[in-house]
Amino acid sequence: MKRRDFLKVSAAGAAATAVASPAIAQSSPEIKWRLTSSFPKSLDTIYGGAEQVSKYVAEMTDNKFQIQVFAAGEVAPGLQALDATANGTVEMSHTVSYYYVGKDPTFAVFASVPFGLNARQNNSWWYQGGGKELANEFFKKHGVIGFPCGNTGTQMGGWFRKEIKTVADLSGLKMRIGGIAGQVLQKVGVVPQQIAGGDIYPALEKGTIDAAEWVGPYDDEKLGFYKVAKFYYYPGFWEGGPMVHAFANLEKYNALPKSYQNVLANATAHANTWMNARYDMQNPSALKRLVAGGTQLRPFSNEVLEACLKATNELWSELSGKNPEFKKSIDAMQAYRSDQYLWWQVAEYTFDSFMIRSRTRG
Repeated sequence: MKRRDFLKVSAAGAAATAVASPAIAQSSPEIKWRLTSSFPKSLDTIYGGAEQVSKYVAEMTDNKFQIQVFAAGEVAPGLQALDATANGTVEMSHTVSYYYVGKDPTFAVFASVPFGLNARQNNSWWYQGGGKELANEFFKKHGVIGFPCGNTGTQMGGWFRKEIKTVADLSGLKMRIGGIAGQVLQKVGVVPQQIAGGDIYPALEKGTIDAAEWVGPYDDEKLGFYKVAKFYYYPGFWEGGPMVHAFANLEKYNALPKSYQNVLANATAHANTWMNARYDMQNPSALKRLVAGGTQLRPFSNEVLEACLKATNELWSELSGKNPEFKKSIDAMQAYRSDQYLWWQVAEYTFDSFMIRSRTRG
């Protein structure tokens, strides 16, 4: 190559580099967001989902996109995390949408409702069955976009001071239970109380409430409920697989570069899997410790479950009659649930039942 031609090529390359560098820098701006959680730091797994998002977002962007996580109460009360996101106080929140049924009962459908979807079915509905599109069409009206960001798996039915043998035993019982599940239990005599996680123990200890549910053995042990209530019931039929969401302020999200939007989607998907897997790892040993310490495990009777299912279906009918948004969402979820259990009864349930019997036989 002639020297003159070489200089022309080199100059052209330098010019291209000069153009490309600012373009790359512009597509990867330095952005700092704040996220408020509905959970205290002491509940390291459910709170930890938000920390996982923060960690992965930073690592996938060479620390150019940073999300600072705040525990419940540091920036906003735990039960107002969504509000803080919608009004722009923070860019994100990590919460459970059924906390906000006071705004609209439709919020509950995309987290967990009584006798709803289990964890795998919930993920399937969200990612493959149209749940994501239906949910974010609804969330958009409240100024946010939602991402699955954790799941506890099927929860326990809670801690009770006395045994619950019949539906009559529920009459007048003051119970900490969140969201729309409280409306169902109210129909069978329970007096529901919505109390944030960190406030449940003192309420149960003082007798302000007679029973409380939270998540499952690992978290419940940390919160110390076994010290003030003896009977531990299962299953938490109102939370067969509750989806925890990360919500982003819609305007702030839309302003992100497309690459950062994809990073956020992948980071929350990672946290979604991480939380469920971690609870599945932690709960068995915690349950063993609780039972060894004197906790009395009790299943809800079929009478109680059937009465609550009847009450649930009555509530869906009432809400659907006056809220078209709720009707559209609950009908879609129930149709998906029907097909899912058609399949689960064939393979999943049969396999699990056999393995459980085998374990019991030793």
